[in-house]
Amino acid sequence: MAFQLIVSCEVYLKIVNERKTRHGDYRRMPDGRHQITVNASLNKYRFLITLVHEIAHLVAFQKYGRYIKPHGIEWKRTFQQLMLPFINPEVFPSKILPVIANHFKNPKASSDTDEKLSLVLKQFDPDNDKNYIFELPYGSTFRIYNGKIFRKGNKKIKRYECVELSSGRVYLFNPNAEVELLR
Repeated sequence: MAFQLIVSCEVYLKIVNERKTRHGDYRRMPDGRHQITVNASLNKYRFLITLVHEIAHLVAFQKYGRYIKPHGIEWKRTFQQLMLPFINPEVFPSKILPVIANHFKNPKASSDTDEKLSLVLKQFDPDNDKNYIFELPYGSTFRIYNGKIFRKGNKKIKRYECVELSSGRVYLFNPNAEVELLR
């Protein structure tokens, strides 16, 4: 089914080395071709969701025009429609289907911003030494992918305030951001 989407949308699919800031992206090339890149490091379930997410951008832009919001209602509806055939036990394990189905009632711009979906998909990732911010004790220090070191602070509504130790600046982190615990 995913291959049919790639072919029918005439997508040039490029599998790339891991990028820390995104799982994938869509762009229309200057020659009019459609290119989608997806990180090679993703587990097969996150890869599929990311691929369909990016194809939804292409289909929504073709259907509604290029002036729609990238993750607006047109994209959400398109993403839901494209994902619907995949939300079944032949594609995803039955135990995670309820979480996936719930996510697609109102899909977010990134699967990582849906804490429950992110956690359920993480169980299919290879083991690593990363922790989620919400798992860290208050006041602990951690490092993010670019090497910056932070101290965890209080939760403000949905995100955690964390202070970058070198600059003293305060940043907000999603609870399910993966970081390296230092102490």
